[in-house]
Amino acid sequence: MAGAAPRVEPRKHVSLGRRAARVILIGIAIAFLALLLFAPLGAVLAQAFAQGWQVYLQSFDDPDTHAAIKLTLLTAAIVVPVNTIFGISAAWAIAKFEFKGKSLLITLIDLPFAISPVIAGLVFVMLFGAHGWFGPALQDRDIQIIFAVPGIVLATLFVTFPYVARELIPLMQQQGSEEEEAAITLGAGAWVTFLRVTLPKIRWGLLYGIILCNARAMGEFGAVSVVSGHIRGLTTTMPLQVEILYNEYNFVAAFAVASLLAMLAIVTLVIKTFVEWRADRRTG
Repeated sequence: MAGAAPRVEPRKHVSLGRRAARVILIGIAIAFLALLLFAPLGAVLAQAFAQGWQVYLQSFDDPDTHAAIKLTLLTAAIVVPVNTIFGISAAWAIAKFEFKGKSLLITLIDLPFAISPVIAGLVFVMLFGAHGWFGPALQDRDIQIIFAVPGIVLATLFVTFPYVARELIPLMQQQGSEEEEAAITLGAGAWVTFLRVTLPKIRWGLLYGIILCNARAMGEFGAVSVVSGHIRGLTTTMPLQVEILYNEYNFVAAFAVASLLAMLAIVTLVIKTFVEWRADRRTG
């Protein structure tokens, strides 16, 4: 008589171990977020509203704060469209064509990730400052780059230009170019091919890159701090205005402006999450 097959015991201890590991990892992630994200955000909001809503709203009546908000929005309004055009063009060239210097172009796109924003600001000072390479020529033509709005825009452009391109390059490479080639074979021009074939496939990735670029543009401090000159009411963006108010011990106003930046960041995260959800839903 053949012996009975050995009984396989359920591996409850394995599932319990996995469940415990999952709970521990989730707990660590939540604790990390609470320590580095929620606690500072709560402290900013608590300080901003420490003296009530009325004082909080009065903090934005300062003309210098108005000017800082306007300059921040103006910088983002210039930087984001320019970087969007650059990002689409660079991603299209890298993903769809083979050419000499392609690896160099990819390396240059990643350059702002490797260079400190402060160093980037100093480079612009060396180029366009009063004693820089092009400074005397600019002064002869009464053109001011450093300690003016153009310098702030240039510095912000430099630190933010990889975001759209870096989001689109792997997406376009993954999708290939068969559909574009088919459209061109059928007689579609380059512009029509982009609008009708390429853009619908990359729109969620493009929007995601634009959101990240906009968030970085509004929150940039290091490079802008170097090239701005901290001229109140003229070259101070919102992050610089927070620093000025804090150094003057005007804590409520400083945290009020900081809370506005924080709320913009939260809105950006909400939009980013929505875009990711829609993209996953369409690809799922």
